[in-house]
Amino acid sequence: MQIRADPDHPDSDSADWLPQRPGPVFQSAARPIDPVANLPVERYQPTHLDRLEAEAIHILRETAAQFSRPVLLYSAGKDSSVLLRLAQKAFAPAPVPFPLLHVDTSFKPPELYAFRDRAVQDAGVRLVVHRNETALAAGAEPHRLGTVRCCGLLKTQALLEALAAGGFDAAIGGGRRDEERSRAKERVFSVRDSRGQWDPRRQRPEVWTLLNGQLAAGETMRVFPLSSWSELDVWRYVARESIPVVSLYFAFLTTRPDGTTVWMRYRTLGCAPCTGATESTAQSVEEIISELVRSEVSERALRAIDHDADGAMERKKQEGYF
Repeated sequence: MQIRADPDHPDSDSADWLPQRPGPVFQSAARPIDPVANLPVERYQPTHLDRLEAEAIHILRETAAQFSRPVLLYSAGKDSSVLLRLAQKAFAPAPVPFPLLHVDTSFKPPELYAFRDRAVQDAGVRLVVHRNETALAAGAEPHRLGTVRCCGLLKTQALLEALAAGGFDAAIGGGRRDEERSRAKERVFSVRDSRGQWDPRRQRPEVWTLLNGQLAAGETMRVFPLSSWSELDVWRYVARESIPVVSLYFAFLTTRPDGTTVWMRYRTLGCAPCTGATESTAQSVEEIISELVRSEVSERALRAIDHDADGAMERKKQEGYF
């Protein structure tokens, strides 16, 4: 049927019209343009931290979906505190669907233990604490055994014992690729064999955002949601989310052996005998961020465990260390 203009039609306003048919008459007359409705819509532009957060939340949700008994390693340091907040956001308003695991060497600073207990209570999550009681009863300590043997007993062996005792098939940790060379080449989903050991030659390709959680009998997975984060990213996220952290990260006044005083703080927290502090006057998260922007030294430079020999960390990971 042909459409035509008929200026004599009673409903016409010099516009195209359709011939009368049962039902309403539809006219094609143009309506006035609403200048507000046609303004360009502003697109949401995620920030760098938004992207890191979204990636980490995706990894945490994939872990919960693909594994039957995941657990989150919680040392009470800045990285695991960020992980806990991400886990809360990933599953809100439901509770975090997996417990936290703290491998306790018994040589951590007292401030860290106090913070751990308070943070876990505030978060309303279940905490599993495991020690290698056999090694501790035999007198294992870093000054007596050295960092290699001591860490092997109180960290690596203790971790493997805890994972086996809990039947955990995936352990989520706060390792980042910027920390150390062996961590730089590890996958987000990192397979461990039946003895909990890591073979860098058996790493799987990770294409786009696809994560392969398939495990053979006896294998377990280590999961690293913060792989793409830097130390600076962690602190900027702490600032943005107002995440509580241990007081030892902030500068405190201490006395040198020669009697002089100096302001120092910890960039990384571990066993007290094996972790060094650095000179700093940063007493707030903002001051720490400003300090790190200018820093050219890795935080792991202050951990004795990383200086036993070349490739020491990779060998520890191959033995089952996180």
